[in-house]
Amino acid sequence: MLSSALPETGSAPGSARGESEPGSWMRRLHRFGYTAPRRPDTRVRLVPPFPEPGTRLWDALGLSPATALRAARCTGWLGPVLVAVFAGVIRFWHLAHPHDLVFDETYYAKDAWSLLTFGYEGTWPDRTVADPQVLGTPQVIPLSDTGAFLAHPPMGKWMIAPGEWIFGLNPLGWRFMAAVVGTLSVLMLCRIGRRLFRSTALGCLAGTLMAVDGLQYVMSRVALLDIFVMFFVLAAFGCLLVDRDRARAGFAAALPVDEAGFARPDPTTAGRTGTGLRPWRIAAGILLGLAAATKWNGLYFLVFFAVLTVLWDVGSRRLAGARRPYLAVLRKDLGWSALSLVPTAAATYLATWTGWFASDKAYGRHWADDRGGTWSWIPATIRSFWHYEYQVYQFNVGLHSPHRYQSNPWSWLVLGRPVLQYYQSPKAGAQGCHAPAGCVQSVLALGTPLLWWSGCCALAYLLYRWALRRDWRAGAVLCAVAAGYLPWFHYQDRTIFSFYAVAFVPFVCLAVAMTVGAMAGPPGAGRTRRIRGVSAAGVLVLLIIANFVYFLPIYTGDTIPYSAWYSRMWFNAWI
Repeated sequence: MLSSALPETGSAPGSARGESEPGSWMRRLHRFGYTAPRRPDTRVRLVPPFPEPGTRLWDALGLSPATALRAARCTGWLGPVLVAVFAGVIRFWHLAHPHDLVFDETYYAKDAWSLLTFGYEGTWPDRTVADPQVLGTPQVIPLSDTGAFLAHPPMGKWMIAPGEWIFGLNPLGWRFMAAVVGTLSVLMLCRIGRRLFRSTALGCLAGTLMAVDGLQYVMSRVALLDIFVMFFVLAAFGCLLVDRDRARAGFAAALPVDEAGFARPDPTTAGRTGTGLRPWRIAAGILLGLAAATKWNGLYFLVFFAVLTVLWDVGSRRLAGARRPYLAVLRKDLGWSALSLVPTAAATYLATWTGWFASDKAYGRHWADDRGGTWSWIPATIRSFWHYEYQVYQFNVGLHSPHRYQSNPWSWLVLGRPVLQYYQSPKAGAQGCHAPAGCVQSVLALGTPLLWWSGCCALAYLLYRWALRRDWRAGAVLCAVAAGYLPWFHYQDRTIFSFYAVAFVPFVCLAVAMTVGAMAGPPGAGRTRRIRGVSAAGVLVLLIIANFVYFLPIYTGDTIPYSAWYSRMWFNAWI
């Protein structure tokens, strides 16, 4: 937390130890020419201001000082928008290729169409029968209204559905919303990084890194659910950051100010000031409910983020001067925090099942209608829903079907076993192949290697910053990574895949951006130190971008010679 990274006053203004003793020493030292550095105003420590943007670039372009200043101030939005446009262009480019149902698209794309048609998931024939009919010309949609058992809640499939409503049941339709969400998440990450680091440059760097991450790129171009989990989680994290700043701004405004206009910590203000209604925290609760309604691993983010917000509240009140910050949070914040997040998320989760509740033919909808027993006083619909949720839970924890591309979470950060989602090997003269030895078309859910390997080092650096330097920003990023990563170690015997890691990709990018900022040097660093640091950081970023470009053909399913594909398989475990 910020309060732990900076010196504490340890006493209230006006106390004997806080005024008399240090003051007398300061007066004695002042006689010898010593001037004590002025302690930062507590309001500034609570809510550090955004630095005024420089105008050097705009001055060089010949703009007037006033116009240059206005242009510089626009960079807070202009930079993120430009990064997002770049991300969108490469994500929407040939989005309908390959013309196939890639990996688990065979389930989610068809379920999304069923939701559009019935409001619940109907039944399709076996994929070997249904997929050729859906992809054929003329198209046949062999969907029946008999409810089907599904292993995941409906929100992610509802997210896929708008694209199919616009473009139809075809590759562009079922991938469109994934590309939209993947692009918007880059924009959000730029703005979140800017707020977290108080730096537009580092925010845009984090967004750029995610724009060129191979895993996030692939997941933005296929109709799977995990990209939507990532989107909702990232949006919730951003809302909680805004909520943190606004709550701390409230404390800053309530602190008493002395004759010189200087605000010091005040125990009474810090212990008794309420934060009132916190709409951004409620918005975070809604978004976390949507994440859990996409895939249940979103629930872990709710738990981790709830703890994180409590610790943020404790840090805010401690910095404002509370002698017992945990007690103050318990009295003033904890109840409203829990109500803002947990019940809101639960209500949102239930709301996403509206189509199931409103139907008569959805799977298990009338399971409890003719069942009595101890719980018969509970409405049959609720009991049927609970039974369905229990079946889903049993299915997910008991999924042990071996899969060639399953992996253990220990290997995810180092890209031990990426998932091959699509593979074709056209012969020479077919599908644009001109290589005598044949070609390959593949979609490999592989993170950009240099970015992820740098991310491992960055996470270690952030662990040092949080544990030894008490940097709250490092703690926040590590909390999000832990929420998306650590719970999977509990299910190591289950069939799981490395692309689940896309849920915490944004936070790996934030970690790398923070580390790059440290490489560039702290404020006030000498010119030589700054040049060396910026040069090293620039080389690393350029190498990451070049690494993404090199692997791009195996992310998009382009036709490339077999030798070119094989040269990109750096490890046997990638094949």
